[in-house]
Amino acid sequence: MNILITGNMGYVGPLVVRRLRQRYPEARLIGFDTGYFAHCLTQAVPLPECRLTEQHFGDVRRFPESLLSGVDAVVYLAAISNDPMGKAHEAATLEINHQAAIALAAKAKQAGARAFVFASSCSVYGFAEDGARHEGSPLEPLTAYACSKVYAERDLKPLAGPDFTVTCLRFATACGMSDRLRLDLVVNDFVASAIASGKITILSDGTPWRPLIDVRDMARAVDWAIHRTPANGGQYLVVNAGSDSWNYPVKALADAVARIIPGVNVSTNASAAPDRRSYKVDFSLFRRLAPQHQPEYDLDRTIRELQTGLQAMKFSDPDFRKSTDYIRLNTLSFLLNSNLLTKDLRWTH
Repeated sequence: MNILITGNMGYVGPLVVRRLRQRYPEARLIGFDTGYFAHCLTQAVPLPECRLTEQHFGDVRRFPESLLSGVDAVVYLAAISNDPMGKAHEAATLEINHQAAIALAAKAKQAGARAFVFASSCSVYGFAEDGARHEGSPLEPLTAYACSKVYAERDLKPLAGPDFTVTCLRFATACGMSDRLRLDLVVNDFVASAIASGKITILSDGTPWRPLIDVRDMARAVDWAIHRTPANGGQYLVVNAGSDSWNYPVKALADAVARIIPGVNVSTNASAAPDRRSYKVDFSLFRRLAPQHQPEYDLDRTIRELQTGLQAMKFSDPDFRKSTDYIRLNTLSFLLNSNLLTKDLRWTH
């Protein structure tokens, strides 16, 4: 089995690679990444890429077709991966998250690959007060990031066929410990704040809803999607990936962290403008199609593992939101200000 993983040097990639190597020790695993966040390592022993058969560096917008020779499945994790980055780099977000994904899928199909797995997002639902969103619900993407996922899902559909299965995993908001940890994600941010300062300050009134998924369970879903057959969901499938039990108001997430990490004060901003990114998600289709690959983590376990991981790193920086290692927008800004990246996020060297 030959599997290509793009964007493998981000937050999710190391866990996907670990899962696939453990499950398929003889597989040829090929990583392809531009390396923006390669240096953002946390407790990475061994280096995550040691589990790959091959690591290639390059811009997914100029993907070398030769790497697709003999590839059975492509996992597309490459992305400008959150709303702040999408807002700051809208053109590059659409190029990488949408256009490059479609181009690579078309090349993979032509080269004989049988499966394409696209990491999409539940953020495509935007704002929903009238019940949990399912795959047929109206979409209301509120950001460039969410729009890029909608466009990619739309344009991947015509490529699916009897010999080319396309799966778009609409992931809930990621959280949990990783070899390349991000602290610009809500649960991760709250745990880091609790450890570093003993307080969690919620910028909203705490009522917006979020669906969540631990990054290890994201890897389980990718594993399932790689092997999914058309008999299980069709040649083209969009599916919410997560668990109904992981729909939480933001305030409840903070309270859970404060319950596990003693002495933490939680505050909200009652006068804040309403956060329009509020939605619950229905994961029943994923539960029916992938019963053996359901999320295994619960919120408490994820919080405890983050706590253990951060404490092992001797993490104590109350100004971590200024970090160029843990906050991905800051990483890109540093590379740009150092003249290492062009405005369209291409390396200058």
